[in-house]
Order: sequence, then structure tokens, then C-alpha cells
Amino acid sequence: MPLLTLSAGDLAFGSAPLLDNADFQLDPGERVALIGRNGCGKSSLLRVLAGSSSLDDGEVWRAPGLTVAYVAQEPPLDPEMSVLEVIVAGMGEVSALLADYHAVSQALAAEAGHAADPSLAALSPDALLERLHTLQQALEARDAWSLEANVERVIERFSLDATARVSSLSGGQKKRLALAQALAVTPDVLLLDEPTNHLDIAAIEWLEDLLIGGGTTLLFITHDRRFLDRVATRIVELDRGSLASFPGSFGEYLQRKERMLHDEAIQNAKFDKFLAQEEVWIRKGVEARRTRNEGRVLRLEGLRRERAARRNRTGQVALSLDAGRESGKLVAELDAVSKHFGEGSARRQIVREFSCRIQRGDKIGLIGPNGAGKTTLLRLILGELAPDSGSVRLGSKLEIAYFDQFRVQLDDDATLADVISPGSDFVDLGGEKKHVISYLGDFLFPAQRARSPVRSLSGGERNRLLLARLFARPANVLVLDEPTNDLDIETLELLEQRLQEYSGTLFLVSHDRAFLDNVVTQTIAAEGDGLWREYVGGYQDWADWHAQQRAQALAESAAARSSAPPKAPAGKATPSTVAPARSKLSYKETRELEALPGRIAELEDEQKRLGERLEDPALYTGPAQEAAAVSSRLAQIDDELLALLERWEALEART
Repeated sequence: MPLLTLSAGDLAFGSAPLLDNADFQLDPGERVALIGRNGCGKSSLLRVLAGSSSLDDGEVWRAPGLTVAYVAQEPPLDPEMSVLEVIVAGMGEVSALLADYHAVSQALAAEAGHAADPSLAALSPDALLERLHTLQQALEARDAWSLEANVERVIERFSLDATARVSSLSGGQKKRLALAQALAVTPDVLLLDEPTNHLDIAAIEWLEDLLIGGGTTLLFITHDRRFLDRVATRIVELDRGSLASFPGSFGEYLQRKERMLHDEAIQNAKFDKFLAQEEVWIRKGVEARRTRNEGRVLRLEGLRRERAARRNRTGQVALSLDAGRESGKLVAELDAVSKHFGEGSARRQIVREFSCRIQRGDKIGLIGPNGAGKTTLLRLILGELAPDSGSVRLGSKLEIAYFDQFRVQLDDDATLADVISPGSDFVDLGGEKKHVISYLGDFLFPAQRARSPVRSLSGGERNRLLLARLFARPANVLVLDEPTNDLDIETLELLEQRLQEYSGTLFLVSHDRAFLDNVVTQTIAAEGDGLWREYVGGYQDWADWHAQQRAQALAESAAARSSAPPKAPAGKATPSTVAPARSKLSYKETRELEALPGRIAELEDEQKRLGERLEDPALYTGPAQEAAAVSSRLAQIDDELLALLERWEALEART
């Protein structure tokens, strides 16, 4: 029995329908990926299925008692609320009771008169206990303690600080919080709109494991092809108002879709040829009237209506990159460069004695967790930031263009034409002038929108506009910071192709693993504690190398233990040729081994969060002890991680 269905759905904004008599069904256990071009209506469909928007016509049916959780692309979170308050707020009628219960519990734990809530600070301990008892009874009557336990589990699973304010969270942490809020109610169906945006690669892989292992029925929108291939059990494409289903992986969808488009083009060509022949016949006029073939005339009218109703596939973005004049062979050379932020106990090393030589035509990917210092390293390489020690030598004739992931280069009040060519109606492309409206058309912006303000654009359209602005000027060095966010898959693949053909030097910061693998020739990766290393190839080459190193280290460690002579009991000698007996794990040790990966993951997540805080200049404007506490905790985490990894290795060796 399906959990959710859409029947004969119609939805339109403007002249073109987003949904045109569309049908959809979601069955239990499915993980369905919804794909399609920017602006085709994917997010609108998700909102309709979530119940936050309505159809113009048609019906959405949900199984009785179905719980649906929806995580928007940019989740609307109150910046003044705490993490706990946000998660509890999504739990319906018991949310207020749970929030009050936690507030009273904290007030009892705090010193008298120091409760966070002023209304509670005035109450005596006895009054607080009485209120707590009343709230406890109300929660028990609604069986809310299972929900309370679930809140604690998701906060721990997502490595969030329950007391932290939303305003203090990074983009990745806000995305985790929105996911935690959705999962806290244990939904029957989870709807996700671009869940990988703002997450680093480690967090994306963690989310993949969570969604695959969780068993929740899932419908999601994403542009991340690696995420699609691993998570989706079915692909549904929204194209020109219709929904087409493709069981299987994303790779299988691509093969079937190519055949379908080829067949569609052949059928359309045959139809158009037949229609042209009938138009020639009707224009003969006298002959048509003489034969009085009214059936043929009526058929022609039907053909005309069918042709008018046929919506041709939207054209493809026309990307072209102009590298301009050639830079010098050397782009940048770094020799033992180091950079830190903070002082004393709050000091954090971002780059430690890093050396590299970058030459014209190199395509370099920068990877590392959020807060590792990728932007700082880029600024050092390009000479925008002075190192604490070491030297940076820049090449000659560098013309640098930037793509900013936060799109701060876009003025919301400017028109699209002004963004591309301020003060002029033409764009100079390789010495040839092109009208700005025609150039915007290359990026799928219709002529009537050329004078529209930037604020009217969607996320994907803003990215396309920024790409249009970036490529309107020649540059022999391109710096792209998360260019793939919000772009549809077809535009992504075209951008990949143009970057592969680009003759200049490229610096690419991206969490899209497939994009990195398809574009870059070498990778600079964060190894922790300010260490950066250069590797040949893309993300997968780096990941494979690390996997080999870990496997080799474990093999060497196991070999060393097996060749070591066993300890002799006091007063006895043990021949060195006798192999040591390996004791089996006890029940407690087995449970400990099973828990270690989760504990290590929690510490690594906390490490990343604290790293992001240390990189935030605002931290150093507050009390000095706050930065010192963060730095001290980071040092403790390093020690804990080392101990846990050694313990894991020791237990693994005995299994």
C-alpha cells in the first residue's frame, strides 16, 4: 500500500505549468530522488507533498496517520532559539510542555536566582519542584517521554550542543539541526530539499550512511551525483510538467534517459514533417476545397493543436570560458608557509610549513572539513594574506576571477543586465561584442527578465547569473568556491566540460566528489593540525591513498604483535618460538568495540565545530577565557582521539 500519492496534479506559476496532470506514488522503504532542471518545480512539488503548499488542481493522498517531515533547502530557523528549543518545537502539541520541563529542570540545577528564565528565577525550590511535578504528569499523560528520549538521541547523533543558539551555528550545523528536528519525530516519510548544501564531504558521507541505515522512506532533491548513486533506489524526473519514473541507480537512469530523448527527437521530426506536408496541401486551396476532404482538414486542425501544445525541452546553458592572455609559467610558489589565528592558549595553527609550486594550467582541488582553513590557504596562495613565516612568490600577468559561494558579489537591487555589464548594453567576449540580453539568453534568462532585480531569482538562478558574470570577463586564474550549489545536473556536467577545456589555472573548493574527480588534476588536502599535503588526482585518489595507508598501518601493527614473544610468567621461561595465545574479547570488550566508531565520530564532529569557532574572528572580540577554553578543549580532543584509536586497534587485533 502506498504511503503518499499525487493524482492528476496541476500547478502553474506564470504561463508555463510546473505540474501538468502529473501523477506520483511513494511506497514504503523507497528512497526516491527527484531531479530536473532549475526552475522546473521540484521544490514546489516537495512543498505540495509536505502539505505546506496546495495544487491548482488534482489531489494529494496520504495514508491515515502518516507522519511527514520536510527539510527545506534553507530551513527557517529562529536565530534566538536554542538547538533544543528548535528540535522540541517540531514535535507538535507536546513541544511547549517539554520546553517548560527543561526550563524548570535547568532552573532547579542553577544557583538560586540565576535561572535563565526570569519568571523562574523568582520561584523558590519548592515551587519549582511542584511545577516540575505538574509538568511531568502532563507529559506522562501524552506518552511524551519516548519523544524526549528521541530528542536526546538525535542531538547526540548529530553532534549538536543542546544549549547553543541558532545564531551561533555555521551553515553546516544549521543543516544538521534541521535534519535533527525532522528525525526527532521519527517520521514515516522524510522530504529533503538539497540536503548536502553547506555540508563538507565527511558530513555528506555520514548523512548517506544515516539515510541508508535508518530505513526511513525518503523523497529528496539533490544535485550531488555521488549522493544520488549511493542513496537513491529510484529516480523520478520532473520535465516540462510531467513526472517520469526510472527504477534503479542514477547511472541506469542516464542510459535510459539518453535513449528516450533520442526516440523523442525522432518522433518529433516525423510529426513535424507530416504536419508540413499537410500544411502544403491545405495551402493549395482550390484542390483542397474541390476534394471536400473534410476529415483531412479536421485532422490538420488537430495536428496544429498538438504541435502548439508540445513543450520543447528547454535549451542548454551556453558556457564559454575565455582565459585571456597567458599568464607566466609559474603561478605561485610557497616555501614553508605558516599561518595562525589567536594568541596564547587560544592560538590555532591553520597552515603549518606548507610548500608547493603551482604552474600555469594546473587544476587544483582543495578539500577538508568546514573550518579547516581552505579559504585562508587560498588567500595565502594568491598573495591576499601575508604568512606568519615562509615565503610566497607570485607569477606574472595573473588575471584572477572569483566565484563566491555566498554570492556576496550580487547586489539584490541591481538588474540582471547591470550585474553582467554595468553601464553598457554589450559584453566583450574574446574581442567580439554581444548584446547583454543575448548573453543572458545563453544562461537561460529570457529577454523579459533582463531588467528584473537580482532579488527575484532562485538559488539556482543566482548561481547561473554569477557564472554568467564570471565568464563575461577574461581570466587566466579562476577561483571557484562551491560553484555547484543549487545548479542542476545538466549545467553541472556542462560546467565540468568547460573547466576541463579551460587553458588557465583553476582553484576549486567543492564538496561535490564527482565534480572534483572529473575536473581537478591535483588535490591539496587538510590533514589536521594545520598540515596540508598535495596529492595527484581528485577526491577519490586522495581517499584511496588514505585507505591504503590505514590498511598498511593496521597490517604492520598486527604483524608486529604476532611476531613479539609472549610474556613469561614470573619464574618461568617461555621459548620465543611459541606463538602467543590470543584471548577472545569478553562481552564488555565486544560492546566497547562496537561503540568506538560512534564515539570517534562524535569527537571528530566536535573537533570540526570547535575549529570553525576558532577561525571566526568574532571569537577573539569576546572574553579571552572563551577562546582559551575552546583551544584547550581541542587539545583534549586530540588526546582522546589518539587513545580511542589505539584502543580500537588493540581490540580489533584480538577479533
